[in-house]
Amino acid sequence: MEGFMFFKQFMQIVNHLQIYFPSTTCVNPSSCISKDVTPYLCFPTSFKKMSSYLDLGGCRKRRRGGERVFKFKTFGENGCPVEFDGSFRDNVKAIVEYGHLEINLCSNGVFSWSFQLEVHRHPPLHVVLFIVEEQIQASSLSSINLHCKHCQYVGWGHHMMCNKKYHFLLPSKDTVAACFNCDETSFDDPNPEKGKFNLVELKGHIMHGVFHSNGFGHLLCVNGMEMGSDQLAGYQIMEFWDRLCTGLQARKVSLNDTSKKRGMELRLLYGVAYGHPWFGRWGYKFGRGCYGVNQPIYQKAIEAIQGIPLCLLNHHLSISNNDISVIFSRYQALSDHSMVTLGDLFHFMLELRSRLPKENSIDSCNPSTVETNCRWSPKRVEAATRVIVEALKKAEFRWVSRQEVRDAARAYIGDTGLLDFVLKSLGNHIVGNYLVRRCLNPVTKVLEYCLEDISTVFPNSEALIINNSKAKPRCKITKVQLMKDIAYLYRHILKDQKATLSTGVFSAIPMATRIILDTKFLVKEYTEELSMKGNSNCSNGKTFKLLCTVISRSDEIDEALMKPLPPYECVCLKENATFDELKQEVEKNFREVYWRLRNFVVETIVNLSVKGSDLVMGSVEMGQKLVFIGSNEDQIGMDDGGGSGIVDCLCGAKEDDGERLISCDICEVWQHTRCVRIPNNEEIPHVFLCKQCEEKIVFLSSLP
Repeated sequence: MEGFMFFKQFMQIVNHLQIYFPSTTCVNPSSCISKDVTPYLCFPTSFKKMSSYLDLGGCRKRRRGGERVFKFKTFGENGCPVEFDGSFRDNVKAIVEYGHLEINLCSNGVFSWSFQLEVHRHPPLHVVLFIVEEQIQASSLSSINLHCKHCQYVGWGHHMMCNKKYHFLLPSKDTVAACFNCDETSFDDPNPEKGKFNLVELKGHIMHGVFHSNGFGHLLCVNGMEMGSDQLAGYQIMEFWDRLCTGLQARKVSLNDTSKKRGMELRLLYGVAYGHPWFGRWGYKFGRGCYGVNQPIYQKAIEAIQGIPLCLLNHHLSISNNDISVIFSRYQALSDHSMVTLGDLFHFMLELRSRLPKENSIDSCNPSTVETNCRWSPKRVEAATRVIVEALKKAEFRWVSRQEVRDAARAYIGDTGLLDFVLKSLGNHIVGNYLVRRCLNPVTKVLEYCLEDISTVFPNSEALIINNSKAKPRCKITKVQLMKDIAYLYRHILKDQKATLSTGVFSAIPMATRIILDTKFLVKEYTEELSMKGNSNCSNGKTFKLLCTVISRSDEIDEALMKPLPPYECVCLKENATFDELKQEVEKNFREVYWRLRNFVVETIVNLSVKGSDLVMGSVEMGQKLVFIGSNEDQIGMDDGGGSGIVDCLCGAKEDDGERLISCDICEVWQHTRCVRIPNNEEIPHVFLCKQCEEKIVFLSSLP
C-alpha cells in the first residue's frame, strides 16, 4: 500500500513537471528514463526540491482551465492571454492572473509567476517567462538606491522612486541552473530568504526587461544566438518584447545598445547602412548620448559617413589596399543600380545578406521540391510545380505576390486545391536549375515568391547566383564571403582607420564613428500621451478622463513648474464627480505609484479656483492637464535628485551618463575619465585635480 502511494505521488510530480520539458510524450516513469529528454530548465535532481521550487497549483485560472501553454509568437497580443484594456498597472495585474504563482520562489514583498510558452511544436521547444514583482517595501531604505540608475542615464532622473518594479525574464538554461544551485547550497542556511532574489540578479538571461509601476521601463539584455542562445534569435526576442510592451501599454522603454555581430558594433554598422541602429527596426530612436552627444550631432555624424563618395574612397585607398577596390567592384557588379556613397554600399550588402539562403539550405533541399505524401499523384504535383515555375519565370526574377502566381497558374491548372498545396509546399526549394524563394512582405504582409537561378553553383550548393541584366559577367557570392567582406570594410574604413584616412574629407570618419558609438541609449515611446479616446483605462462607469500630476507645497510654484514634472497619470471620473472626488482619485493614483507619495495629500490645483463641491465636468475640459499641489507627511523632498555630486565635464555633459567618472579632490566636480585623458584600461588615480583647480594651485604658488 505504501509503495502504491509513493508511486502515485511520484507520477503526480512527473505529470506536473512535464510542461517544462520540450518533449511531452512521456507518460510513465520508464519512458521518461528510457528517452533522451533534455529539459529546457535545469532543475535540481531531487524531485522533492524540484517540486518545491515550481509549485504548479498556485493560480485559480489555471486550476479552472488546466495547465495552459501559450504560443510564444502571439503572447502579448490583445486577447493572449488577456484583453489589455486598462492602464499599465491594471494590465500587469490582469496578465499575472493567468500565470502560475511560484510560491516557493517568493519572499516577503517579492512575488513570481511563470508562463509556459511554446516556440514551435515540431520539434518541440518551450521557453518559460517569469514575471517577478519587486516591492520597494521589501527592502530597507538604507540598502537600496533611491533612484534607478537606468532612468538616470537616459534622462529620467527627475522621476520619483516607484513602489514596485516588474521584471520580465526569459532565463537561459545556465542562469536557471545557477539560480537553483545557489538555492541548494543555501538550503540549510539559517536565513531562509537568502537566494530568493537570485534569478533577477543573475546575468546571462535570454531576455531581461524591467518596468516601473509608472509604465516606464528598461530592456536590460537580449541574448540571441550570437550570444550563445540555442533557442531564439535576437529578432524573435525583440518581437516578443515589443508585443509585451505594446499589450501592457507601457509608456516609454529605454535600452543600452551594445549589440554586436561577429565583433562589429551594430549601432555603427546599421547606422551607416540604414541611418538608424539595429533596434530601430522596432521603433527605438536616439534617447541620450554619452560624452555630451545630442541628437543633431548624432544625425550629422551618420550623414557624414553615409555621404562619403565611393569613387574618392576607392581612389584614395586603392594605392595602398587593393582588396578594398576588389570588394567595391564585386558588389557594384551585383547591384542593379549604381552605388555612389559608402552608405549605399553597406545598405546593399546588408540587404543582400537577408536575401541569401543559409549555407546549408540548398544541401538540405530535396530536388523533388514538394512532399508527395498527399491526395494528388506525384505526376500531377510535378506538373503543377512546373506551371508555377514557368509563371515565376515570366516575372523576370522579381518578387510576385501569391495571388498573382495563383491567377497565372489557374490558366493551366483547374484544381485550386492542388495549386494551394503546391504553393504552400514551395519555399526555398530547388526546381531544376532554380531556387524558389518565398517570404512575407513586411509592408503589405502578403506572401511573395521569386525565382533565383542556381544553375552554375548546383551541386556545389555554396553560393547564390545573382544575374545582373546591366552587367555582362555573372557573379556569385556566398553568405560566408559576404560577411567577411562586410567585416573587412568595417574594420579598415570605420573602426581602425589608417593614416591614409586621417586627412582631407576622410578625417571626418574617425570623429563621426566615435560619435555614433557614443550613442548607446535608445528610447521608444509606446504611448506618448495617455489616450483620451474610447473607454480605455476606465471602468465602473467612469468615462471622464483628465491628465494629472503633482508638485510639493514646499517648492516655489513658479520654480517647480519650470522643472520636469512627474509623468502625468490618467485619472478617470464619473460625469457627476466633484473636485473633492477628483482630489481623492489623484491621491489614490499617485500613492499607488510612488514611494515618496504614499502619504501625499492634495490641497489645491494650479491656476484653478474652485470649491470642493463643484462639478469637474463643465469646469475643465476632458483630457485637460492639471497640476495638483499637496503636502507629504514624510517630509521628504519629492525631487531629491538621483546623483550624489555635480557633473560638469569638458565634453559638455551635466549629468551622469553611465560612463566612468572621476571626482576632483578639491572642488568634487565629476568628469569623464576619457575626457581628462585617463585610458579605460588604467585604474583611477588615488589623487586627482581638475584643470581649473590645478591652475588655481599653480597660480597661488607663484604669488610672493
